[in-house]
Amino acid sequence: MAHSDSSFPLGSLRQRRTVSLLIIYGSALLLLVSVIPTTEGRSFTSIFSFGDSIADTGNLYFSSQPPPSHKCFRHPYGKTFFGHPVGRCSDGRLIIDFIAESLEIPWVKPYLGIKNGQVKNWNKEEEGVNFAVAGATALDQSFFQERGITVPTNDSLTVQLGWFKELLPSLCNSSSSCKKVLGKSLFLVGEIGGNDFNHPFALRMKLSEVEVYVGPVISVISSTIKELIHLGAQTLIVPGNFPIGCSASYLTRFQSNHKNDYDKAGCLVWLNKFVEFYNKRLQSEVNRLQQLYPHANIIYADYYNAALPLYHSPTEFGFTSLKACCGIGGAYNFKTSRICGDEGVKACEDPSKYINWDGVHLTEAAYRFIAKALVNGLLTTPKFDALHFNNHITTGSSYMDQSA
Repeated sequence: MAHSDSSFPLGSLRQRRTVSLLIIYGSALLLLVSVIPTTEGRSFTSIFSFGDSIADTGNLYFSSQPPPSHKCFRHPYGKTFFGHPVGRCSDGRLIIDFIAESLEIPWVKPYLGIKNGQVKNWNKEEEGVNFAVAGATALDQSFFQERGITVPTNDSLTVQLGWFKELLPSLCNSSSSCKKVLGKSLFLVGEIGGNDFNHPFALRMKLSEVEVYVGPVISVISSTIKELIHLGAQTLIVPGNFPIGCSASYLTRFQSNHKNDYDKAGCLVWLNKFVEFYNKRLQSEVNRLQQLYPHANIIYADYYNAALPLYHSPTEFGFTSLKACCGIGGAYNFKTSRICGDEGVKACEDPSKYINWDGVHLTEAAYRFIAKALVNGLLTTPKFDALHFNNHITTGSSYMDQSA
């Protein structure tokens, strides 16, 4: 299956496009399907994605005023797979890239790049669109401004949904045709909401104060899901948040001298308990929506428990420690004053040995494990029937050569 190039070189780099080939191991083609009767046997023809930097494949870069100083646009981002920065906040591919590969459809192109004409060769029949933006929050910027909190972007989940509605007339021209087109598409609604908590935590707000944000975040995610279903979406994956207590940035910011603050892996217990609280509330809302819309397939993806084993038993997965691969100094190779992408800050020699890439985001290697867990049926509710999925996520045999 030819793999379309959805990436792009940054700065003065010129792009040379080649075709990447997803090598299929074994005789059966992998189709990501649900075991729920209403969607059993369905192969998805496209992906529509909403979220933040966990899924952004270039929207922040193509925004009307892209911040040229944003670190994700600098070396060594993209070094593992692409060879240079491609707008993804990692050393290589993201969860959404691996999902697209498993479906044998092109990597999902950024909406803002398509809209302004800078991303070429978008095939609306086969590809879908990515609306996720690095730094995005679920709640609108005004919500935070009213509380004296500054967020860097207003590309909230509501804004992203508005972009989807803008695009919809180019995909279908009637309610029935939209239901037909969108019914064959996989919708990823998240991960989103993490930044809604990151900003107040960065200001050292009390845990009880941050917990108040959980309800509004889940409310806007729920409203988005309802709207997408009304427009014709039938299969939606809604991921929870990661174990942020294991993140190098949080471990650095909230470093403690009290042993009881940490679990056996060295993760901060109280932060992970907060995420568990949030995820439980989110999953409960997803279950409620499934009852409300029995014709749709609304799936909760447990990113938390997909990632946690990597931290608790790193050597079993080929990883080393809680340190960031790309950073400088400190117990976790992370400093807020000098982060990955800054001059003189280097990446580790082998990112595949690390879970954490830059203190905030994970490595391609970690994202690959999480993508596997997403569709193996054990960490999704309801379960996927994804037989042989683990054999179909590439480990580097696919490549895209883009050079100056």
